[in-house]
Amino acid sequence: MQFPFKRSGYRPGMCISRLAILWAAFLPSLIFAQAQKEKPAVTFEELYDEPFSINKLFVGFQPLYGELFATNVNAGFGIEAMYYHKDKFDVKASFRKTYSSEFFDFNRNASLLRQNSAVPGSYISDKPVTFSYYEIGGTYHFKDFDQESKTKMVLYRKSFKGDRWASTVPLHAEVPCKVRKIYGGRIGALMWNSTADLTRALTKQGLTNANLKTTAGTALPATYTDQGQNKQLYVFGNLSSAAIYLGGSMSWIRNVAVSFDKYDDGVDDGMMTVYFDVLVAPAVNLDPVTYLGNQYSTKPIKTNMLGMRAGIEGKFNRTLGWSYGGEVGYRPSIKGQGFYAMFKIAFPLYSTNLDYKVESFGK
Repeated sequence: MQFPFKRSGYRPGMCISRLAILWAAFLPSLIFAQAQKEKPAVTFEELYDEPFSINKLFVGFQPLYGELFATNVNAGFGIEAMYYHKDKFDVKASFRKTYSSEFFDFNRNASLLRQNSAVPGSYISDKPVTFSYYEIGGTYHFKDFDQESKTKMVLYRKSFKGDRWASTVPLHAEVPCKVRKIYGGRIGALMWNSTADLTRALTKQGLTNANLKTTAGTALPATYTDQGQNKQLYVFGNLSSAAIYLGGSMSWIRNVAVSFDKYDDGVDDGMMTVYFDVLVAPAVNLDPVTYLGNQYSTKPIKTNMLGMRAGIEGKFNRTLGWSYGGEVGYRPSIKGQGFYAMFKIAFPLYSTNLDYKVESFGK
């Protein structure tokens, strides 16, 4: 007598194998779910929860910033300082500059490479400027208050080291705390200068070298001669801009620490700000270019005096820490070349409350 499953090629062992595979696939999930149910409860003691008791002065060195700027891609270093005056206002000043033309000042490097050429008349002879950026401004606290909130802290202890910590799924504890919120109005000024690729600007605006002329009306040549061949004359120029900005911001500040039983102390001292500004540049200056001893006006090249930006900044209320930030927007510059995206990292970031006075009593 023959069974149907034998005629179809089916074997009882196949069923057992498939059940084993399915069981092996679901077993980790079952174990994980069981482990989730058995997560231990933790108790904690609040050490402090004071979002208004933050350091007053923050000074940081930025070993790296980078800008994807349509006028000139650049990267380098910077310095930034910020001061909080109670719950009334805060002020900030910053400076950024490229390390060198090779790292990383794209248009300046391109201009220098052409000036180092041995072919006479193949380049604009003006010295290309280094990209540099200056900003100073302040934020008035229209509303500065705290409210009840929560924060998540990772549960960690010193025994979690090396491979054990790497193979551990960290547990988190939700801790009630206060969060300080600041609604602010921003005002300030900024200034920057850079080398600009004027050949690209002329092309985008439907112009040519012939639109750049001397006071006598002589047009800038479009080509130069190299070993009997006519080659395109690339034009670079120096650009500077000074602008004011007006905008608004919102900040979140936590400054809480708790002591867990069986785990190390937990801290959340994060300070984060988001902002939006409108930029107005009364001055966007594009210097004349010098070619074979003659100066050619760049006035036909259009510039844009309006811009905007949105950004985020974060740091920590520690004596020694780090900070981060980023912006995206449209900067007053040559028309059609204002878009930029920037990021920055500061380490080390030093902070202090500027209060070194202690009470003294006579014996």
